[in-house]
Amino acid sequence: MRRLPDWLKISLPKGVNYFRLKALVNKHQLNTVCESASCPNIGDCWSAGTLTLMILGDTCTRACRFCDVPTGFMKPPREEEPIEIAEMVSKINLKYIVITSVDRDDLPDGGSYFWANTINQIKKRNPYVKIEALIPDFKGEDLLVNKICQEKPEVIAHNIETVESLQSIVRPQCRYSWSLKVLENASKKNMITKSSLMLGLGEKKNEVIETMHHLADINCQILTIGQYLRPSKKHLDVVEYIRPETFLEYKNIGLSFGIRHIEAGPLVRSSFRADKQTKSLLNSLY
Repeated sequence: MRRLPDWLKISLPKGVNYFRLKALVNKHQLNTVCESASCPNIGDCWSAGTLTLMILGDTCTRACRFCDVPTGFMKPPREEEPIEIAEMVSKINLKYIVITSVDRDDLPDGGSYFWANTINQIKKRNPYVKIEALIPDFKGEDLLVNKICQEKPEVIAHNIETVESLQSIVRPQCRYSWSLKVLENASKKNMITKSSLMLGLGEKKNEVIETMHHLADINCQILTIGQYLRPSKKHLDVVEYIRPETFLEYKNIGLSFGIRHIEAGPLVRSSFRADKQTKSLLNSLY
């Protein structure tokens, strides 16, 4: 494991709100990507009262080489989960929530029914909660993405993760074209759309710029750009630690393409303070 540069060092989680939220997550046995994916921002986000819930289990059908979520035997979805999630959201008293899931290629619909039902149940019980749906690619199937869009989450997010040339190395069971298709489909339905890029995997500058251009062309409105950090020795190694000033340069280039909001920095992640990322866009709609 390579030694981290100074700009990637973080403080240990602390604060009353962090421990309150941690206790509630444990009490209600919630799956959070904050914990499952070993996110470095868990202390910051939980202290601010925001978290990312993970539905459809904690085991994925895909084996992306950057991700710390386990791959293995898939259990059938729990029919009661959407209602349980909605009730838990009420108890935790959140105003903005990010929902994500593992990939469920074992299911005929990729889990889209459970996605739609979960959003529906949350909105029924928590009409003032804003929902960001960080969805899988569903292999680019429009009908499955449409099912989720019909429930009208405030944001449809899908992470493209890396540049096109590295897709087969970083996430071999995914396709760059599927990711673009998901975001384009949601954009055409007037949804706020969002994506995320990891840097430091060996991508070239022109490839990062090209990817941002592709996202702008399909009207992706929010983009997060962060540093890839190796979760364990089983995962891809870090090729390069990107300096903070380079992230700022990419942010300015992406904004010039017409992407409306960009968070870029070494520790930025897709769901990092997601409520603040989307605030200005939500205010323009509501």
